[in-house]
Amino acid sequence: MEILINGKNAEVNELKSKTEVLSYLESKVKQWMEQHIAKRKLWFSSDFLPVDEKNSDDQNKIVDGLRERAKGIKDSARVAVALNLLTEEGLPHFHRLIAHHLGPDSFWSKWNNMWTAEEDRHGNILRDYARDSRLFRFKEVEMMQFYYQEAGFNPDWDKDPYKVFVYTTLQERATQFSHKNTGKLVGEDEPLLNGILSNIAADEAKHFTFYRNVFKEVLNLDPNRAMVSASEIMPAIDMPGLSMPNFREMADVVRRVGIYGPRDYKNIVEEAIKFWEIELITGLNEAAKKAQEKILAIPKRLEKVAEYVEKRTESKTFSFDFIYNRILAFE
Repeated sequence: MEILINGKNAEVNELKSKTEVLSYLESKVKQWMEQHIAKRKLWFSSDFLPVDEKNSDDQNKIVDGLRERAKGIKDSARVAVALNLLTEEGLPHFHRLIAHHLGPDSFWSKWNNMWTAEEDRHGNILRDYARDSRLFRFKEVEMMQFYYQEAGFNPDWDKDPYKVFVYTTLQERATQFSHKNTGKLVGEDEPLLNGILSNIAADEAKHFTFYRNVFKEVLNLDPNRAMVSASEIMPAIDMPGLSMPNFREMADVVRRVGIYGPRDYKNIVEEAIKFWEIELITGLNEAAKKAQEKILAIPKRLEKVAEYVEKRTESKTFSFDFIYNRILAFE
């Protein structure tokens, strides 16, 4: 597929031609959606947490037991659950970013709507769990969510559809890691929450597979521009929750307890480089060759970043309003 950019307004033509490449993939999107649906097992919050008007005595006992078990959840795990909950509740930002490039009448829009519906359950169930278990000072979490949504998520890459798909690939994998590892952290104290987080992580894994397949096809169709776009996203990604109150402090707690940190991101990048076969792509123009070299050098740089962060990590205490300002101390 030959990609041509002509005309005075190069930026507009660039966007238009990249969108045309994505349109060219619609038949594959249809196929991937069918495969996704065939493997999907839908679940909902009510499958885990009884909420009917006419709960039985046994169902009410489930909620009572949940609250009792939740008392044993460590504050560091509570911080991780809050971060995961708020990140999932930020989904409308992503629907907007993807819908901007895909148009209203295509399999792309069908995927985006289906993905949004599937993702919406994640925030729902974490919110329901947090309320039923009395895990937080809930008004503080609600305020954090409000200010996060109000601040929005407006990355500088949102006008390049190729960058959107590179980002969603990496972000979905990172979110999968975060949910899975949070589940491991709470597993012994609260197996129900572990099960909920495992189901969310499994969804994220399927979405990650879809997005990385999309970008692999983009690389096949338009390797020069796709390589440049990837090189500008992959060195580091800001999670969508960056604008939420206390994000950096919460992320630091999550890193310190081994849920998600620089080494995890390094592993995600290495996995993407291997799957996309970045090193094997040939016939690139000069800009794309430089971008390829930049991408292949990222893991080594990320290793240095991880080592630097680990060496510079010092004793620190944290406190958050949503857990009543109890002190989290790290040596």
